[in-house]
Amino acid sequence: MRIAVVGAHLTGQPLNHQLTSRDARLVEQTRTAPTYRLVALDTVPPKPGLLRTVEGTAGAGSIEVEVWELDAAGFGSFVDEIPAPLCIGRVVLEDGTDVAGFLCEAVAAEGAPDITHHGGWRAYRAAAPG
Repeated sequence: MRIAVVGAHLTGQPLNHQLTSRDARLVEQTRTAPTYRLVALDTVPPKPGLLRTVEGTAGAGSIEVEVWELDAAGFGSFVDEIPAPLCIGRVVLEDGTDVAGFLCEAVAAEGAPDITHHGGWRAYRAAAPG
């Protein structure tokens, strides 16, 4: 089973071990279709929230993601640990395919800084002060 990750589960990020400890395999580094917004959530550790928008929405963009593959048991136990306001839904990739992936409840994005213009979590974190 495949899952697209967008933030703290990316390679080299603090929660990546939740994938690798389940023998997940990195399939590809890619981008979403250009219909997403990315916001910085107030969580520990810091995480982004990915929200799909209506095509043509001002400020929407294509966001860096990694697609990982897990067996069914690993996928189930991984998804079971995901805390709100994050959730799993379908994420459309730049090639038009869709996979299961991290999304964010809209209510959590209200008032959160929009970081879409960075193009991804790594770029945002690299640009963030401190």
